[in-house]
Amino acid sequence: MGLLDRVKQNQTVPPAGPTGNGPATATLPGATPYTPQPSIPAAQPAAPAPTAPMSLSQAAAARGVGGGELSPAFTAAKVQIHSKLIEKFADEIDSSNKAGVREKILELAEEYFRTTAMTMTKNDKERLVDSVLDDVLGLGPLEALLADPSITEIMANHPKQIYVEKSGEPILSSVTFESERQMRQVIDRIVSLVGRRVDESTPICDARLKDGSRVNVVIPPIALKGPALTIRKFAKEKWGPADIVNRFRSSSPEIMTFLRSCVRARLNVLVSGGTGSGKTTLLNILSSFIPENERLITCEDAAELQLQQPHWIQLESRPPNVEGKGAVPIRELVKSCLRMRPDRIIVGECRGGEALDMLQAMNTGHDGSMSTIHANNPRECLVRLETLVLQAGQDLPSRAIRETIGAAIHLIVQQSRLRGGVRRIVSVAEVVGISKEGEVMTQELFSFKQVGVSAEGKAVGYHTANGVLPMRMEHLRAEGEEVPESLFAPARQPSPDKLY
Repeated sequence: MGLLDRVKQNQTVPPAGPTGNGPATATLPGATPYTPQPSIPAAQPAAPAPTAPMSLSQAAAARGVGGGELSPAFTAAKVQIHSKLIEKFADEIDSSNKAGVREKILELAEEYFRTTAMTMTKNDKERLVDSVLDDVLGLGPLEALLADPSITEIMANHPKQIYVEKSGEPILSSVTFESERQMRQVIDRIVSLVGRRVDESTPICDARLKDGSRVNVVIPPIALKGPALTIRKFAKEKWGPADIVNRFRSSSPEIMTFLRSCVRARLNVLVSGGTGSGKTTLLNILSSFIPENERLITCEDAAELQLQQPHWIQLESRPPNVEGKGAVPIRELVKSCLRMRPDRIIVGECRGGEALDMLQAMNTGHDGSMSTIHANNPRECLVRLETLVLQAGQDLPSRAIRETIGAAIHLIVQQSRLRGGVRRIVSVAEVVGISKEGEVMTQELFSFKQVGVSAEGKAVGYHTANGVLPMRMEHLRAEGEEVPESLFAPARQPSPDKLY
C-alpha cells in the first residue's frame, strides 16, 4: 500500500489502548559487569482534548512517558504533516536519503505550526518529526523499541498491546500502534524486505529484519484479535564465551573449556532447548571455536546465525510463491550443500525430515557439524530426533534410526530458560552408543543444580561436573586437545552469596 493510502486511512484518531508496566529487574548475583537497564515506564492515561490550542509539550505529556498513546492534537499534527509530505514531495522521497527526508519533514512541521499558531518546544518538534520519519521510512512505533539495547524481544499481541522482554522478564510497554492498518503496513514492510508476503491466503510468515532479528507474523483470520507480531532482536554486540561465563553466568568455565575442545576436535554437537532458551545464541558461540581455515555452510529457515569465520556460505529456505510453486525447504538445502565441499554443516534448527539428511551427513565425512532442536532434556531430545527422522518419509526401522543417531550425535548440550527468565546450560550429555535393547545410551557429564529462588524471583544454583569421564577422552587427546581430568570433578554447593 502506498504512503498516500496510509494518510487517507489515518485521518481518524484511534481509540486509547491498554497501558501497563512490568516488575523491576535485578542484577544476577555474582555477575559483575552486567547491569540490566530499567523497565519501560508505565504509560499515563491520555488527557482529554482541550478546546483551546494545545502545545506539543502538553501533547507529549498526554500520551505518556516513553511514547504511549498519542493525543488527538499530536495525531492531527502528525497526519497533516504526513499528508503535506506526500502532496509536495511524493516523487522526491528517497528511502536511502534519510537526512534529506527528515529535512523536508522538519520544513513542513515549521510551516504547520506557523499556520495553526500551536506553541512548541524543540523536544516536541524533534519527537513529532521522528514519529513521521519512522512512519515514512521505518517501522513506525517499533523503531523506539528496536533502538533500546535492553529489549531482547518485542511481542505485539494486537495493535493496542505490545509486550517487551527485558532481562528475561516480559513487560507491558506503553508503546502502541495508532491503528490496525498502521500495524499491517509495518508488517508488509518487514516481510517485503525478504521477498515474502502475508495475506489471508498465507496468514503466517517468518521473516527477518536487516540486522538479522527474527520476525514471526500471524494475521486474521488465524489471529482472532488482530495481527500478532513477534520480533526476537539480535544484540548489536557480538557475544563470546567470556560473556556466557562471566556476564550472564549461563555456563561455568569448565563446561565452556570442554565444549571448546569438543568443537575443535570435530565432535558432532546438538544444542537442545525450549523456545527462547538461547539455543541460537549458544550455537553462535560454539561456532566461534571452529578454525577459520574450515569451509562452513549453514542451512536455516530464517537467517539468524552470525558466524565470524570468513569461509562461510549462508543458505536460507524459501516458501512457495503465490502459485504454490518455487518452495525450497531446508531438506533440499542440506542435500545441496553436500555437493559444495563443506568441512562442517550447521543446520539452524531441525524440525522435519532434514534431520535424516543431517544425520547422514554427520556419518559421511562431515564431522564437527552442529544443529539445534526443541526438547526439554537430552533423553527427550533423542526421542524427538527419531520422530523427525520418520517425517522424512523413509520406511526405516527404529533400530536403524537409533543406530544412526548413536553413531552421528556425540554431544547434547541442553539449554533452558528457568524461573525469572534466567538462561542456563543445565546439562551436557555424551552419547555413548546403543544398548542391547536398541536404546540410545547417554551419560551426563555436567549439570546445573537449582537449589532455590532468589528474592527477585529468579532461579539460583550452580554448575557442577558429575564425576564421569567422557568416553571420547582419547579422541580429544589424539586431536591435540588437552582436557584435564580435573574438569570432571564434582563441585561442592557454594555458599548462598555465590549462587547464580
